Amino acid sequence: MKSSRIVMMLLVATTAIPALAADQKVTLALGGKMCDLYRPSVEAALKKVPGVTALDFKSVKDSVIVTADASVKPGKLEDAVNGVKGEGWYCEGKIK
Repeated sequence: MKSSRIVMMLLVATTAIPALAADQKVTLALGGKMCDLYRPSVEAALKKVPGVTALDFKSVKDSVIVTADASVKPGKLEDAVNGVKGEGWYCEGKIK
């Protein structure tokens, strides 16, 4: 009886804790009119996407590698970059 209670407690404990989702890396090609001058704006927009944990602008030229949890849809990252614009300039992000 005691051992079955322990097994039941272990089952409840392991099923009650959600599994941690693995991170994903998404590479976005960056372009647009004068977008390279507005990298801080692109960085700020991507950091606002819930689940984004890291940004790497240095490893791939004219690109950003976004590290995010698995719940982040890559299209949301594109949308964040594509929303960065101002008078006479804009940024475009495209998944590589």
